[in-house]
Amino acid sequence: MALTSCSEFIPKWIAWETTQRCNLNCQHCRCASDLNAPFGEWTTERASKMIDEIADWVKPVLVLSGGEPLMRDDIFELAAHGTARGLRMCMATNGLLVTDDVCHQMKESGIRMVSLSLDGPDADVHDSFRRVSGAFDATVNAAKLFKKHDIPFLFNSSFAKHNQHTIGDTFRLAKSLNATAWYMFMIVPTGRGADLMKDLISQPDYDAILEWHYEQEKRESEILMRPTCAPHYYRLVPQLGIRDGSRFKRRDLTFSTGAGKGCVAGQTICLLDAFGNVKPCSYMEQSAGNVFERSFKDIWENSELMLSMRDFESYKGRCGVCEFRNVCGGCRARAYAITGDLFAEEPFCNYIPGSFKSPG
Repeated sequence: MALTSCSEFIPKWIAWETTQRCNLNCQHCRCASDLNAPFGEWTTERASKMIDEIADWVKPVLVLSGGEPLMRDDIFELAAHGTARGLRMCMATNGLLVTDDVCHQMKESGIRMVSLSLDGPDADVHDSFRRVSGAFDATVNAAKLFKKHDIPFLFNSSFAKHNQHTIGDTFRLAKSLNATAWYMFMIVPTGRGADLMKDLISQPDYDAILEWHYEQEKRESEILMRPTCAPHYYRLVPQLGIRDGSRFKRRDLTFSTGAGKGCVAGQTICLLDAFGNVKPCSYMEQSAGNVFERSFKDIWENSELMLSMRDFESYKGRCGVCEFRNVCGGCRARAYAITGDLFAEEPFCNYIPGSFKSPG
C-alpha cells in the first residue's frame, strides 16, 4: 500500500484521556470507564512535559478528557500550563463534580470550552444510559453553572434505538439550556459499546435522522449543530441542497476538528490515551505508537497506521470508488467494529457511487 506524505496533515484537535477512572458507568463508554478503571500513567510531570512537546510543534485544541478529568487533583494545573503554552484548552466532563469553585478554576486556568453529555430529555432516559441515578440532574445543574459563570459549553448526545425517539426533545432541551453547540453522536460500538450492537440505529432510520438534522440545521440560527461519527452527512448536505435548491452556509465552531469533512481520524484529530498510546480517533482500538517510547510528532508523521488513515486509495467496497470519498470517507472506527476491516465500506451508508446526478 502506498503511504501518503503527512506534510498536508497536522493535528488540530487532540482528545487527551487524562485518566480512565470515572464516576459513571455508561453503557456505551468507548474505554469501559468506571470507579474501578485504571487511573492511567500520566503523572503531573509527564503530562506537563507532554504539553510542552505538543506546544513546541503545533497549537491544537487540546481536550482534557477521561474517564472523568475532574477526578484528577492536578487537572487545572495542567489546563493552566497548556494555556500558558498557547494551546486552546477545553474539557469534557460528565458534570457530576461541577461546582461554583470548579467553574472559577476553569476560568482561571483558561478553559475555553466545556463539553457535557446529554443523552435524553429527562432523567429516565439519560440515567438509564449513564447507569447512575442523578446523572441527568448533575448535567443540567452543570449547564446552569456554566451559564452563570459565562463559560461556553456544548452538549454531546449519543443515540441508539432505545433513545432515538428522543432526539428532537433532547435537542430542544440543549438549546433551552443555552448551549453554544449540540453534537448528535451516532454510537460507534467500541469498548462497552460493543455490547450495544443490536441496539444500533437501523440504516433507514439513520438516513432519516440525518435528513431531520439537515432540515433543522438549515433553520437554526442560535445554536450550532453537528452530527458526529456520521461522515456521510457531508455527502447528504450538498445532495439535499441541490435537490431542494436551498443551499445554506454551515457555521463553524472555533473549537472543532477544523476539517470541514467527514471522517478525519488520523488526519486532523487523534486520541492520546491514559497509557500514552496515540490512536487515530477516540473510537479506534489500534495504537499508532506510544509517547513514552517515541515522540508524538514522530508517531503522527511516520507511523504506518497514521499514514494509512490518509491513504484514501486504501478504502474498499463502495467507499473505495465513491465520488464523495474525499469529503465523507466513511467512519473507519465503525467499519472496523462491525467488519473487522479498518478500510471496509461504511456499514451505515447505502449510497451507490455514481448514482447522484447533479442538475445541469
